Amino acid sequence: MVHELAEYERAPEQCHLTEDQLREALFCERPALFGHVATIGGVPEGFALWFLNFSTWEGRHGIYLEDLYVRPAARGYGAGRALLATLAQECVRRGYPRLEWWVLHWNSTRDFYHAIGAVHMAEWLPYRLSGPALRKLAAHALTADADA
Repeated sequence: MVHELAEYERAPEQCHLTEDQLREALFCERPALFGHVATIGGVPEGFALWFLNFSTWEGRHGIYLEDLYVRPAARGYGAGRALLATLAQECVRRGYPRLEWWVLHWNSTRDFYHAIGAVHMAEWLPYRLSGPALRKLAAHALTADADA
């Protein structure tokens, strides 16, 4: 389903996850990735993959929802709401003050998120460092360490 999500998000060539990688990440001795699967009639139709983040302002962990996906034929049956409700319950149970995620600007599920009370954080802009820029900065840190 992760590859189905990549297709939906118009970036299938960027998804390199293998079944073995996902299994190892979820079921290793000390996992940092967690997941839930939504089933309808016993058939897996959606998933949520998440990990812990930390708010320095709150001084507590929260949940960052990396991916939420429900197969198109299963949409409208409550699987997405159930997955988010499960994560909200996990936050409440563990005393986490927030559940956060990103949404592509064109994704029609934004209306659903607003309907359940989620707030768009327009003042925050996502940034990413990867590929050559990541390696270049890492190399600089190594030289900075040598100079210290």
